[in-house]
Amino acid sequence: MAARILIVTGDAAESLEVLYPYQRLREEGYDVHIAAPARKTLRFVVHDFEPGFDTYTEKPGYTWPADLAFSEVDPGTYAALVIPGGRAPEYLRNDAELRKVIKAFFDADKPVAQICHGPLLTAAIGRLNGRRVTCYPALEMDMQAAGAGFRDAEVVVDGTLVSSRAWPDHSGWMREFLKVLRAKAPAM
Repeated sequence: MAARILIVTGDAAESLEVLYPYQRLREEGYDVHIAAPARKTLRFVVHDFEPGFDTYTEKPGYTWPADLAFSEVDPGTYAALVIPGGRAPEYLRNDAELRKVIKAFFDADKPVAQICHGPLLTAAIGRLNGRRVTCYPALEMDMQAAGAGFRDAEVVVDGTLVSSRAWPDHSGWMREFLKVLRAKAPAM
C-alpha cells in the first residue's frame, strides 16, 4: 500500500503550488489527498510577475475537487504534509480544524513541505520559532516575527521541514522534499 500524503489548501491557492506537488508526488508512487475547509470544487488562482507592477498579479486558475474536509482528516494516516501558497493561507490560518491537523504533523516530526505564503500556517501554530525557512520574500518580516530565521533561497531544509519561495522554485523544492520523504516515508 502506498504511503499517503496530505495537501491542505483552499480557494485562491496558487494553481501551480497545489497541482505540481500533487502530480509529482503521485508520480513517485504516493497516494495524495487534497483537504480543504469543505468537500467542494476549489477555485485556484495564477500569480504572475508582470513588468510595471510592484507585486504579483492574480488571475483565475484551475478548479479542482477537494477529497475531504479538514474535519475529516486523520493525521495519523498520512506520512507527510504539503502546504501550498497563494492567498489561501491568509484565511486558512484562522481555521481551528486545520491548525489541529498541522500541529499533529509537527508533533510527530513528519515531513512538511511549505511554499510561498504557506508558512503563514506554520507560523499560526507557533512551529517556526528557531527554525530556518524561506517563503515569498514579502513575508520575511512575518517569518521573523514568528521567530524563524529567513533566507532568500530557492529551498531551505530544516530537519523534516522543507520550504521554498514560490512556483519558480518547484524543482528544487520537490527534489529536497523527496529526499526527506524517501528517508522518513518511502512511497511503498
